[in-house]
Amino acid sequence: MDRRSFITKAGLGAGAAALAAPAVAQGNITWRMVTTWPKNFPGLGVGAQRLADRITAASGGRLTIQVYSAGELVPPLQSLDAVIDGTAEMSHSAAYYWQNKSSALNFFTGVPYGMTSTELAGWMRHMGGQELWDEVYDQFGVKGFLSGNTGTQAGGWFRDEVTGLDSLKGLRFRTPGLGGRVWEKLGVTATNMAAGEIFQALQSGALDAAEFVGPYNDLALGFHQVAKNYYFPSFVEPGLATELVVDKAKYSELPEDLQAIIRDVSQAEYDMVASDFAANDPRALNTLMNEHGVQVKQFPEEVLEAAAGAAKEVLGELRDSGDDLTKRTTESFIESLKLLRTKAQTADANFIRAREQYFEM
Repeated sequence: MDRRSFITKAGLGAGAAALAAPAVAQGNITWRMVTTWPKNFPGLGVGAQRLADRITAASGGRLTIQVYSAGELVPPLQSLDAVIDGTAEMSHSAAYYWQNKSSALNFFTGVPYGMTSTELAGWMRHMGGQELWDEVYDQFGVKGFLSGNTGTQAGGWFRDEVTGLDSLKGLRFRTPGLGGRVWEKLGVTATNMAAGEIFQALQSGALDAAEFVGPYNDLALGFHQVAKNYYFPSFVEPGLATELVVDKAKYSELPEDLQAIIRDVSQAEYDMVASDFAANDPRALNTLMNEHGVQVKQFPEEVLEAAAGAAKEVLGELRDSGDDLTKRTTESFIESLKLLRTKAQTADANFIRAREQYFEM
């Protein structure tokens, strides 16, 4: 895919603020969804549009969702604020982008050395995670729903080979959320920026390394044009969830069936997006390796070990931060992970090892 075919140019939404308020005609409602993703962006942007289309179709047009991609109505990293201030009724993004509002929000996207996508769904749906998320977002008058998952992400693109901890010192690295805090403890200078801004920063030398999601997105973003060292897997983003955020007051005013459509379509999209990445990450990785000369590597053991120690420090700091909601969210996540990880370690990991060792067709 030509990266220029979907990346929205800066300033695209300059005149969009003048858009009319949501239309209500003959009992039909039109809501605006702003996203963090470029238009037609593989997996995430396409998933946001599909979610909107499914809500519109399932409601028979009674609730029509109009999607505004990154920059079309508001800048990409202001999508949550757009819902809070009433510019839009919905936001499609990732909760850890808003950690400046509450550190607890990191847990509803992904945590270093934390939960995989299935484990996160278990915690959120059956072990109190959603209820904690509701408490966090109640402070801002919004409600969040899991709306997609990328699975375990790639570790990132590096201009130079990562040979050990010393090679990380002073590295300028695009990586958000708690993962950024972990990398900083390893000597990296971490920063966050929207998807459409990363390539230029990497190309200009403003960044030495960058990670976004994985091969499906990274091929489209063109990172392989400026860096060839591609590291797997990410130890800071083991199962990254996207979110659909809605204006809680307006959501509460909807008939119960429309509320259910939003909730249930979001849950369906959590699984649909995950399957999209499961199918297309391997295809994109083959293209990167076979057609673009990308070298796939693993992080040195000393980096993995040091990062695990740093992740424990970060979680300990959050648990002891003094904010009651962050403390309770951290404790719930840690206690749930202790139980949830047993299945992956006793069943999944051993099966994958056996399949790799003994089964080939």
